[in-house]
Amino acid sequence: MMQPDPLDLPVLHTFRRCSPLVHCITNDVVQAFTANILLALGASPAMVIEPDEAEQFAAIADALLINVGTLTALQAQAIRRGIDGALAADTPWVLDPVAVGGLTFRSDFCQQLIKLKPAAIRGNASEIIALVGLSNGGRGVDSTDSASSALPAAQQLAQQTGAIVVVTGEVDYVTDGLLTRTVAGGSILMTRVVGTGCALSAVVAACCALPGDRLENIAAGCGFMKHAGLHAALQSQGLGSFAVGLLDALSLMGESA
Repeated sequence: MMQPDPLDLPVLHTFRRCSPLVHCITNDVVQAFTANILLALGASPAMVIEPDEAEQFAAIADALLINVGTLTALQAQAIRRGIDGALAADTPWVLDPVAVGGLTFRSDFCQQLIKLKPAAIRGNASEIIALVGLSNGGRGVDSTDSASSALPAAQQLAQQTGAIVVVTGEVDYVTDGLLTRTVAGGSILMTRVVGTGCALSAVVAACCALPGDRLENIAAGCGFMKHAGLHAALQSQGLGSFAVGLLDALSLMGESA
């Protein structure tokens, strides 16, 4: 079993002290799980999806998450308004390009979004490769490529957009196009519970709001999820207890240190 890197306690303490307010325009399947992950880690979630309110709230929030998992035309309006509000207020926003590549509407939409100065982009290997036009994406929300194989595409995307790009998999790669951090650990069970990747994108958004080095903060956030996933897997009796254990592990993380 792969062991995680040491926990970045200074970033964890900063995360909890700042308790970032994260505005999540995310997919319908994962809203509650995403909110609970943020709460367990010490952030404050909000799900504001009405277009007029989305623009207003993005200016109030500390960070904005855009997840296109259940994208509709109406949600696309809310997303664009939310990003407009975020950009006007200098609020960092993060893109999770769920299932991009194989589906035309979301693929074209995400190609427009990456021109709007995202602070970070978090996806699986196939999604990141598809964003730079090197493949047609994975099998729905599942990646058909390894994270390591997507690193050159991630570096290219980071240089193209100015965003920190996170490719998640058995090992996560976090890059600004020049520097790259690797984050090991976690558990295969994380791929069998709906919403862990989407929730990680919300954690990445929260980390974008923290003071200090954004690349290092995001890598630390990926590490929080890897640590919690490994701990939960060791304690779980199955997928149900694993999901609950993940929340427990995040909420108790660092207390014994």
